[in-house]
Amino acid sequence: MKKSDFYFDLPEELIAQTPLERRDASRLLTLDKATGAVEHHHFYELPQFLRPNDCLILNDSRVLPARLLGHRSTGGAVEVLLLRALGDGKWECLTRPGRKTQPGTALSFGDGELTATVVDAIADGNKIVQFHYEGIFLEVLERLGKMPLPPYIKAELQDQERYQTVYSKVNGSAAAPTAGLHFTQELLDQVSAMGVKLGYVTLHVGLGTFRPVKEDEIEGHEMHSEYCVIPQETADLINETKKNGGRVICVGTPSCRTIESWAAEDGTMTASAGWTDIFIYPGYRFKVLDGLITNFHLPESTLVMLVSAFAGRDHVLKAYEEAVKEKYRFFSFGDAMFIADLNKEGVRAE
Repeated sequence: MKKSDFYFDLPEELIAQTPLERRDASRLLTLDKATGAVEHHHFYELPQFLRPNDCLILNDSRVLPARLLGHRSTGGAVEVLLLRALGDGKWECLTRPGRKTQPGTALSFGDGELTATVVDAIADGNKIVQFHYEGIFLEVLERLGKMPLPPYIKAELQDQERYQTVYSKVNGSAAAPTAGLHFTQELLDQVSAMGVKLGYVTLHVGLGTFRPVKEDEIEGHEMHSEYCVIPQETADLINETKKNGGRVICVGTPSCRTIESWAAEDGTMTASAGWTDIFIYPGYRFKVLDGLITNFHLPESTLVMLVSAFAGRDHVLKAYEEAVKEKYRFFSFGDAMFIADLNKEGVRAE
C-alpha cells in the first residue's frame, strides 16, 4: 500500500491555530463506518450517538511543559525540548541550534533557576542533557516551561491548560491526546449520567506522532515507541462492556493503540504496561475497538492510516473531502469526528 493512497488536499487556512473559547463548541462530523454516510453536528451533541451500555476509553496522560527557552554560556539563545526522562535529572532532548549544543555545553534557563549540561550526543541528533535545580523538577518545569505545540501551530498559546484535557492526570506526554480536548467536565458528567461508563488508560504521546512517513510503501515505515498502561479496572470495564453487548469507544488514536496493543486475540483485556510500536493501517483486524472519536489528521500520516483501517480508506477520504468543503478546522485545535456503525439499535439514524 502506497503513502500517496492517503493523500488529500488541505488548504493551509483550515489548520486551526488557537482553541475555541468553549471546548465542546467544536464541530463533530459523524461517519458511519458501514455505509460511509456523513452528518454534521457539534461536539456537545455527542451523547445522542452513545447508548447506556457503551464505555468511553480516555487517555489521562498530561502534557509536560517541555519546551525550555534559555541561553548557552556564550550568551547565545537555546531551545531545549524534553523527550524522555532517563532518571537522576538526565533527559533525552532535542536541542536548537543542534551544532552549537555539543557535549560539554552549559545551559541556563529562568535567570539561572534551572541550569544544565549537555553530556552526550545520540542517534537522530538528539542530546542527553543533565539538569541541575533546587526542589522538584516538575514544579520548576511548570514555572519555566512552555507547551511543546506541534510545528504547524504558529500562534502563541495564551492558556496552557487548553493544551490539556480536563481529565489529564499522569505527567509524561510531549504532545496532547487532542481528541479529548473537546470534553468539558459537564459533558463527561452528562455522558456518565446516561449510563455510559468511563475508563482510563495512559499513553504518553511522543513527538514521533508528528514524524512523517518517508517510505513510499507504508509497510516499510517503523513506528515510534510510546509507553502505555492499562489498569485492571479499565481492563475489567472493557471485558464487561463486551460481555453486555456494549461498544468500546476510544477517545483518540493513542487510546486505540493502547488497547489494541495489549488485547488478546479474542478481544479480552488484562492489566498491562509497557512500550508499544503498533502500526495500524488498512488490513489490520481490530480486536476491541467499536467506535472512535478523533480529530482530523495530516495527509499521508500514520494517524489517517489508522482511521482508514477502522472505517475504510474510501469512506475516510470522502469524509475528509466533505470536511474540507465545509471548512472544518483541522489538527490539534481543530474539530472532531465520531466513527462507528451508526445504524444499530439505540443510535439515532436518519
